[in-house]
Amino acid sequence: MICNYIAYIVAAILLGLCIGRGECAIGVNWGRNNAQRLIPSMVVDLLLQNGVKEARIYNAQEDILKAFTGSGIDLTITLFNFHAIDSEDEAEKWLSQKLEYAKHSNIRRIYIGFDAFAQGITDKKSLNNSLRAYNFMRAALNDSGYDYVKATMPHPDIILNVENITRPSEADFRPEIKEEMHAPLVIELLPIYYVLLKNLSIDFAGPSENPSHVIKDVNGAIYTDYFTFLHDSFVWAINKAGVPDLDIVVGAVGWPTDGFPGGNTSTAEHFFKHLLPYVISNKGTPMRPGKPIDTYVHALTDENMNGDYFPYARHWGIYRTNGEPKYKIDLSGQGRDIFPARAKGIMRMPERWCVYKENMKGYNKSRVIEEFKYACKRADCTSLAPGASCSGLSFTLNVSYAFNMYFQMMFQDERECVFGGYATVVTEDPSTDECVFPVEVVKGQQENFIFKSGQDRLFAPFSVSLLSVFLGIVKLLESCNNLVRN
Repeated sequence: MICNYIAYIVAAILLGLCIGRGECAIGVNWGRNNAQRLIPSMVVDLLLQNGVKEARIYNAQEDILKAFTGSGIDLTITLFNFHAIDSEDEAEKWLSQKLEYAKHSNIRRIYIGFDAFAQGITDKKSLNNSLRAYNFMRAALNDSGYDYVKATMPHPDIILNVENITRPSEADFRPEIKEEMHAPLVIELLPIYYVLLKNLSIDFAGPSENPSHVIKDVNGAIYTDYFTFLHDSFVWAINKAGVPDLDIVVGAVGWPTDGFPGGNTSTAEHFFKHLLPYVISNKGTPMRPGKPIDTYVHALTDENMNGDYFPYARHWGIYRTNGEPKYKIDLSGQGRDIFPARAKGIMRMPERWCVYKENMKGYNKSRVIEEFKYACKRADCTSLAPGASCSGLSFTLNVSYAFNMYFQMMFQDERECVFGGYATVVTEDPSTDECVFPVEVVKGQQENFIFKSGQDRLFAPFSVSLLSVFLGIVKLLESCNNLVRN
């Protein structure tokens, strides 16, 4: 029975994730769900240049672990395919392949899966499997002499009744998973969801000098930002679950720079400029004053292949996929007005773009629309979403943007800039003041996302919501005056 695993979870809670330090560090999450990836050695160098002492990766690939060896960076790795761990022997086998790097690459935590309890709301089998894997992994770590490496599971705010609460003291775990959920350890704190849900000012996302929204709670607690609001919502929930001393780690906190009206670099810069000094100050929260909070910035780079339900989910990065910083952020938490260090050794592809070729003989409106949809279904067009950075483009530039994103994802292969004869390669930058037409980096060690001949080249799971956004754009384009041809 699944509840049998609760005792193991509570017994193995991460008491003292900040033990012995008196303060907690700021870490950075690095996801690789994109077509053009920075190679691991570049990322390690980038983190070191910025003084980052902790990093979280969403896999446990050998080349990444090797790159972090000797760096001094504390590393959190992820066991993504937890379904394969169905015994302690399997857990020990997995560990034997990964933890040979532990002493040299400072592996400190292993996350089991990703948002397993969120999946458990509708998929109890998945939740059961993740808990079993956790139990086996914890035992294997202890038996192998790696008890200093902590196993845990990250959780999003969806596991709370967050949409129904007006103050933290009302928070509790959802009834669908409350029986199983006795010990949340790592929380994913992405304030955009709550801010949009409650139609609040963006200023409420994080600490601010002049808060626009104030929430009063019991015992005189006052909240002026979502970071402390959600943190203490979890504190209230775990108090009600009977584990009040459980430490909470913010495994992801961030603000997107595109994909919706409030997603831009200035807002993200403001968010972190106030949040990170607050974290480093160790002020804690109303429910846990003076309690340090380990906090991981989400994320290092954009991920243009994230298969999510929201356009902004591909724009969490501090850096563009070519290693250029998008805004000022002081990852030391000192609040300095500085850009982060640039990635070294990046080789950009030539200054070439694939754009829509106007005034073609035999122009066919329906064919152009189909080519537009083809490109957006296989590349990242989320910057064209309503309110995003490229949402105000003309028909010609809309189509050009889609064509170019596909062209860059295909590493500027000119055979991929045809689109039924409606596209051409140019050397003049078509970018506007608000909308950047990117030039990506030279293909590195990553695999090109091209399937075998005859197969459809659909690069990432394309959600219904994203598809509906693009189809909405297409519908608007079809009625655009620019479609009229003499």
